[in-house]
Amino acid sequence: MSRPLVRALRLCAVVLGAATLSRPVVAHAGSLAGSLRTVPAPFWLVLLSGGGVVGVSFLFSSFVTDTETLDAVAARRLRLGLTAVADRFRPVVRWAGVAVLAGVVWAGLTGPRIPLANLAVLTVWVGWWAGFTMSTYLVVNLWPVVNPWRTLARGVRRVVGTEPRSLPERAGAWPAVVGLVVLVWVEVVSPVASDPRALAVAVLGYTAVTVTGAVRYGPSWFERVDPVARVFRLYGLLAPIQRTDAGLTLRVPGSALVRYPDSMDGDDVAFVVALLWVTTYDGVVATVAWQATQARVAAVGVPAWLYSLVFAFVGFACFLAVYRLAARLARATADTYVTARFVAGWFAPALLPIAAGYHLAHFLGYFLGLSPALVAAASSPLSPPAAVPVLALPAWFGGVQLALVVGGHLVAVWVAHARSFDAFPGRLQPLRSQYPFVAVTVAYTVTSLWVVAQPVAQSLT
Repeated sequence: MSRPLVRALRLCAVVLGAATLSRPVVAHAGSLAGSLRTVPAPFWLVLLSGGGVVGVSFLFSSFVTDTETLDAVAARRLRLGLTAVADRFRPVVRWAGVAVLAGVVWAGLTGPRIPLANLAVLTVWVGWWAGFTMSTYLVVNLWPVVNPWRTLARGVRRVVGTEPRSLPERAGAWPAVVGLVVLVWVEVVSPVASDPRALAVAVLGYTAVTVTGAVRYGPSWFERVDPVARVFRLYGLLAPIQRTDAGLTLRVPGSALVRYPDSMDGDDVAFVVALLWVTTYDGVVATVAWQATQARVAAVGVPAWLYSLVFAFVGFACFLAVYRLAARLARATADTYVTARFVAGWFAPALLPIAAGYHLAHFLGYFLGLSPALVAAASSPLSPPAAVPVLALPAWFGGVQLALVVGGHLVAVWVAHARSFDAFPGRLQPLRSQYPFVAVTVAYTVTSLWVVAQPVAQSLT
């Protein structure tokens, strides 16, 4: 193993150790999570239910080595006769997305300053980032139609009449990788999650950049640069409803990931890993240990925003280095002639259920608890209610969160297991190729569950 790689792994161990050993305080969720309470689970239960269940699931799946059965499950589908209806309502949905975008800006600039009573804040964090995102991987990906920036860019391009230019090929999808990390960093360090005016300004800025880029470079902007579009496109591969050449079809959830046709390129792998990292980063920055470390760094003159930004990118680099190491080990244990780069890209789709499971566990209670506030704000957007309605979650909901995280990892094990038999011959080589990835999955399971199990702080609003 090369000396730079050893140093990088040591740095990763320090970063991940700080995340794991931090004292719990808050699971961050758009700065509104402080208005809710989650039920913390015992850490021994987190370890047992997380790593243990994922490990046992791999042992169980290792007995299923019939490639015809695996292919039959992934290929099973039911054609839905809704394609014509969906196409008929497509223009309405497109302009409805633009209307919601305009409503967010309007409510942010003119609505109440109280975050829990402001329609813009609740629409973005509760309705969109929590509710709409969950529907993307649980039902169907509607973002290509709903995306208001795509609709606006299409309209501007028709008025201006310019032909889109080509993006530099060597840039790949790395702009989207950087953009995703920066977006989550901005959400963490800035007041966009708690200040309606700041949120409106941020939405206007993002609109200007995205529409300008899409007008200049066309649809490739949303394919390679816009991180939001890439997040929804990847999450949509997990959904049971897929749009194919035959129209809308109902499939086993995750089947599109199993049948993902190629090995992902390095930049696509990096984006998937970044999607995993930002969910962890969003929780780590709310721990007591993080706050204490940030205070010490600020005492020596390092700005908090700079420290958070460096940590965001160093943590991502650590996650990516660990995954690449797992790919090298998988190539060695499988005793195959394919490259480690191919192995990393081939198994990358199996990481998406992990990110979706964590997102669902992290935001389902958030969405359910604050949905009454969203309804109240929508009914009276300019005048805050006397008391903001919040749904109190039952005590057993903490167990549901743990189950959702574990469920996402179980789907990931199935996807990796099925894809391994498409890449490696025989029955033993596919199983050997999964050993390093199972170890990484178990480690991430424990980390994700630890973050989800943390208690929520008192109201910050």
